[in-house]
Amino acid sequence: MKLVVQQFLTLDGVSQGPGSPDEDTSDGFGRGGWFVPYLDEEFDRLAGTWLGEADAFLFGRRTYRNFARDWPTMTDHPNAPLLNGLPKYVASHSLTEAEWNPTTILSGDIPAQVAELKRRPGRELQVHGSARLAQTLLAAGLIDTLRLVIAPVVVGQGRRLFPEGGAPTGLRLTSHRTTPRGLSVHTFEPTGLPEYGTYGADT
Repeated sequence: MKLVVQQFLTLDGVSQGPGSPDEDTSDGFGRGGWFVPYLDEEFDRLAGTWLGEADAFLFGRRTYRNFARDWPTMTDHPNAPLLNGLPKYVASHSLTEAEWNPTTILSGDIPAQVAELKRRPGRELQVHGSARLAQTLLAAGLIDTLRLVIAPVVVGQGRRLFPEGGAPTGLRLTSHRTTPRGLSVHTFEPTGLPEYGTYGADT
């Protein structure tokens, strides 16, 4: 399977709490819900198309708990059959039980276990949110595709997908588009370490 990470970001790179004010208030974050005003039908259709490419999902603990709380009750949502029915994996050193079936808990050497999952047949193993897990997977060189959806807002605080001291990574843009309400959708493929150069008259 191809490992695909999907993230919602602000213009200043924050990925924390896009869906509601109380989604993730850790570290005193009080500006959640910043993504919601920019949702529209075009993005809903695009997100549904992405979900249709998934054969399994991979989550960090916090995102898994949010999804596991909400999606089993949203049976009338068109995306519910996929999210509720496909295999799910959660990377956690603290969870001992997972009630959102079918779910497998991954612990110990997470990158090694994710690499093993990628060797299984299938299309996409999708990571939704789960920024800390995404950072670990990026540093390990396991991500095949990054889908970044950037909202036209600056929130000024919160946890960032690409923090100071994160793994340096080169990216190749493979597609981009905008939605009517201003979401900027970029798809990238990691290319290894970044390239550097010097700007001059012959550049």
